[in-house]
Amino acid sequence: MQGQNPKMMTEKEILQDCLSSQKFTTSSLNTWAGECVCEQLRSAFLNILDDEHRIQADIFNDMSSKGWYPTQPADQQQLQQVKQKFSAQM
Repeated sequence: MQGQNPKMMTEKEILQDCLSSQKFTTSSLNTWAGECVCEQLRSAFLNILDDEHRIQADIFNDMSSKGWYPTQPADQQQLQQVKQKFSAQM
């Protein structure tokens, strides 16, 4: 790390911070929209929420493509078990 400013964030750290912020933002907007009495304001919150979800997905996809947010493919047997479990509850 010689020659680098130790106070500088790496690209990975910046994206991790951005993703964390987006998760907080979308969670808050979801709560506000769900508890909003004014339909016009609720609609505005939902429009903003949609935009924020797109931004969050872009950040996630960027991190994932760089290997900074690895995901594992779902096991088909586990998917069937979960599907059956929740189908039985409906």
